Amino acid sequence: MVERIVLVGFMCSGKSTVGRALADSLGWDFIDFDDVIEREQGKRIADIFHDRGESHFRLLEAELTERVQDRRAAVLAPGGGWMTQPDLVKFLRPGSLIVWLRISAEAVLERDRRQLGHERPLLSVDEPLAAIRDLLDARSPFYRVADAVVETDGRDPASVAAEIAGLLGREERRPVPPPLTSG
Repeated sequence: MVERIVLVGFMCSGKSTVGRALADSLGWDFIDFDDVIEREQGKRIADIFHDRGESHFRLLEAELTERVQDRRAAVLAPGGGWMTQPDLVKFLRPGSLIVWLRISAEAVLERDRRQLGHERPLLSVDEPLAAIRDLLDARSPFYRVADAVVETDGRDPASVAAEIAGLLGREERRPVPPPLTSG
């Protein structure tokens, strides 16, 4: 039984936007890892990368993954590099449907340019399209372990969310009750 849905994929693939729409349609909670980390650290992700480096950010993601591993009726949206830490996937299995929101390099660049005020540290380079392609190539083997793949290029978030909801059986669309506790 699916207790949570984990949306994985490259930056700008729609994890946050689709995740909110999906959680709303299912009546589930939505947890955006970047939002939680920013709130808890009191810094933007770009500043965390700048001040402490990517490895520190990945550690924060790992700690958050451990904290949410028992959440039920939740849509989770970790960062784009989360899947490159295979041990984290183990924390959330079984009980999770992991969905890769696949996006092309060109669509990443287009969406990134439309998101004013949202700094992406890994794209702050001279040739961002080449950097995106390199990162996508490096991360794709990790994303491929997902349970399902949903294409996002040229699609609105509502249609992507509807496709993911359609992956669940009717029984699984209802919120999962919390575990029973003794005592």
